[in-house]
Amino acid sequence: MALTREKVMLEYARCVKDTPYALKTYLQTYDNTQSKYVPLELFPDQEHLINDYDNYEENIALKYRQAGVSTVTSAWVSKKLVTAKKTKPEKILIIANKLDTSVEMASKIRAFIDQWPSWFGVNFSNEKNSQRHYKLNNGCEVKAVATSKDALRGYTPTILVFDEAAFIEADNDFWSACMASLSTGGKVIVISTPNGFDPIYYSIYDQSLRGMNDFRVTEMFWYRDPRYAKDLKLIKCNDIVHYMLNREDYKDEEITVDFSHIDPMKRDFDEVKKYFNDGYKPYSTWFEKMSKKLKFDRRKIAQELECNFLGSGDNVIPNDTVEYIKDNFIRDPENRFMGGALWQWKEPVVGHKYIMGIDVSRGDSEDFTTFCIIDFDEREQVLEYLGKIPPDVAAEIAFKWATMYSAFIVIDITGGMGVSTARKLQEMNYKDLYVDGINAADKWKYDPKSMEKIPGLNFNSKRVQIVASFEEALRHKFIVRSTRLVNELNTFVYINGRPDHIKGQHDDLIMAMAMAIYVGENSFTQLEKVTEQTKAMMESWMVNETPVKNATRDFNPGIPVMSNYQNNHRRIDGYTQKDYQDYGWLFGGMRR
Repeated sequence: MALTREKVMLEYARCVKDTPYALKTYLQTYDNTQSKYVPLELFPDQEHLINDYDNYEENIALKYRQAGVSTVTSAWVSKKLVTAKKTKPEKILIIANKLDTSVEMASKIRAFIDQWPSWFGVNFSNEKNSQRHYKLNNGCEVKAVATSKDALRGYTPTILVFDEAAFIEADNDFWSACMASLSTGGKVIVISTPNGFDPIYYSIYDQSLRGMNDFRVTEMFWYRDPRYAKDLKLIKCNDIVHYMLNREDYKDEEITVDFSHIDPMKRDFDEVKKYFNDGYKPYSTWFEKMSKKLKFDRRKIAQELECNFLGSGDNVIPNDTVEYIKDNFIRDPENRFMGGALWQWKEPVVGHKYIMGIDVSRGDSEDFTTFCIIDFDEREQVLEYLGKIPPDVAAEIAFKWATMYSAFIVIDITGGMGVSTARKLQEMNYKDLYVDGINAADKWKYDPKSMEKIPGLNFNSKRVQIVASFEEALRHKFIVRSTRLVNELNTFVYINGRPDHIKGQHDDLIMAMAMAIYVGENSFTQLEKVTEQTKAMMESWMVNETPVKNATRDFNPGIPVMSNYQNNHRRIDGYTQKDYQDYGWLFGGMRR
């Protein structure tokens, strides 16, 4: 039935004001299960996402595979286009790692534009009308591009959409250029499934959670999707994949909490989350079906289904180790110095052995100068510095804190930056410096000749051994206190088989602590072995003396023999006085 002009105006106003209503009322999407177009239904998480798009300028969506986020985002963009004024047109730029991915979203937007009623008065322009770039008669545009330095050339968007952002291979310069394009106003939408701790998507997400940017995070989880969680159950187990593959080893009646009897739209997910803290994992037949398609690959399941950054990358430090550190060891520092760059958890304890690891940068690059002090006796991090300072200033700061802790210092001299710091510490007469190539048993003994060498350690030449020692220490519950260091662990991965940080991220704090642990394990430990061996050898040389019993004043080997002493043959503890006279020279008396 045709609407009157008055009703059209009212309906138009309602669509502008209520986006979920507009999308559900006028748009359709293709349902593969039914092989036909069906009304676009929005479940609560999707409505929440749409409202965030309307109310916030910077949005990031964390999603699982088949969450429908790209579809819903395309629908929202289409509504923005058809309701835009000619005096203020919208210019949409879609960026993805591959051109096909961005063009696919542009095509979805185009299909939704075609569905809006004719009374919106919006049609495609003949001026530009290709798959990659098209215009509307109200002046709006949509452009799809792949990641490149020229992606923004000649085009200033009002809405910037990053599709599958975690897979975009770009550096911070590209991201900075994109954000600069919105300096005069506009929206940015970042959507993706996790892909480890990538330099763009994860960085935005992590910084948002820590209040370091203005992005609005919208988290979407499969167990809240009514399409996939109709028979939702919570299974108490350490590994949901092991459960699915070894059902015969579990007693379902003892480890299962069943939510399948509750309408998915009416479930209390705050109550569900409480079970997660007790070790329960979400499960449904859809989840098992998808896991089977992924060949029960834990990494793929973490990435595609569980929205898990930690399990979706190729991390050097095992995921469970990092999680254990977060849950048990991370603590705010007791003191902060130097404008918050230096964190201290514990003051020095007399008699404890401390080691300081130093990783030096120029002070004007992207890398940071860092140092970390560990208490080797307690196997615990006690102090950490992170900042951009020149090598000589680094030496002065390290000197102060190493002196306070009486710490043994190991410096990374790879690339030459650490050499300046090492030489400066020598000039300041700091003697407890690690010198590579010195016998481990003598490392803690001051040797003037060792000062002729450049103190320090070439990290790259021993990278594998140092990282292996670091990883082993963390697995055996070495106490890491710093959130800054844990953030680096998240982006410390194997690249072409070599442990390194993800492009655009850092591993400076890791290097400092890893060197300290490595030197401690290979120097303090060896020294302790040498000390114990020496102690045992000394004890074997000692004579086990039995105290003289019933001794009298008649004889004492420390007193000269009196000539008028009468009883020369009386035994004292089995020996006669004549015995002592005959062998008196042993006690310093007259020789025979």
